[in-house]
Amino acid sequence: MTISSAPQTVLLTGLSGAGKTTALNAFEDMGYYCIDNLPCFLVEELVAKREGARHLDRLALVMDSRDPLFFESLIGITTALGKPGKNFSLFFLKADDETLIRRFSQMRRVHHLATDSNLPEAISDERRRFQDLLISGAREIDTSHLSPHQLRGILRKECGVDLTGEPLPVTISSFGFKHGLLPEADLMFDVRFLPNPYFQTHLKEKTGKEADVADFVLNNEIGRSFLSHLEPLLTFLVPQYQQAGKVTLTIAIGCTGGKHRSVAVSQRVAEMLSGLALDLRISHRDIGKE
Repeated sequence: MTISSAPQTVLLTGLSGAGKTTALNAFEDMGYYCIDNLPCFLVEELVAKREGARHLDRLALVMDSRDPLFFESLIGITTALGKPGKNFSLFFLKADDETLIRRFSQMRRVHHLATDSNLPEAISDERRRFQDLLISGAREIDTSHLSPHQLRGILRKECGVDLTGEPLPVTISSFGFKHGLLPEADLMFDVRFLPNPYFQTHLKEKTGKEADVADFVLNNEIGRSFLSHLEPLLTFLVPQYQQAGKVTLTIAIGCTGGKHRSVAVSQRVAEMLSGLALDLRISHRDIGKE
């Protein structure tokens, strides 16, 4: 990972539901030692102990109003974390009320400031406390209309990550639907509409890695038409994921058993993407299963 002028110490704060957990995960992926909901009274001890501790050289913390002492302690916290010799950055995440209410509803979590389940009032109260504080020098990020990937991309750019020069790890994985879905898949294509070599005596025992099987699956009107649509779609999508800050990408290709059609298509997809700046890997999860 290429990083230039990256902050050594990062403090993430902001409104509950604005995406601080997603942001912290982004810093963890960039090699930071991450701590969520660090109590205010431990900051000075952490600062003292990090001297000489190499694993704490790059530190990302989430601290917010979950700690009753947070608002009155914030100035002292930023002073301690931003001591001379440490490149310090402060990020403030926010979102509009409608977005925060929707996120809390989806997460089915209770706002820590809510009384009598009054979520809008809790959001308003927390927003007012932050406005009264007037955080100086904070980089504000409104996540109302950002996807998690877009937020990660913004933070990576803020830390000097060269997204265009960093090869994205892409795994192309074939699988068989009868053996279960691929849970880690970001993109999934069902290719059971293609001609099935399973019913050809001379091809049944072979796999999609072999030329005659791949030819049977793809060298026909349906196969050629499918590939002509698939290639421009993938060559468009993959760079978009990369620019959005995706750390890894898994493209799953499924057929019935995971031995013939999905394997042949996966091999061809790898050829399609070979010209892009990617760290390509191919996996055939079910190729040896019957």
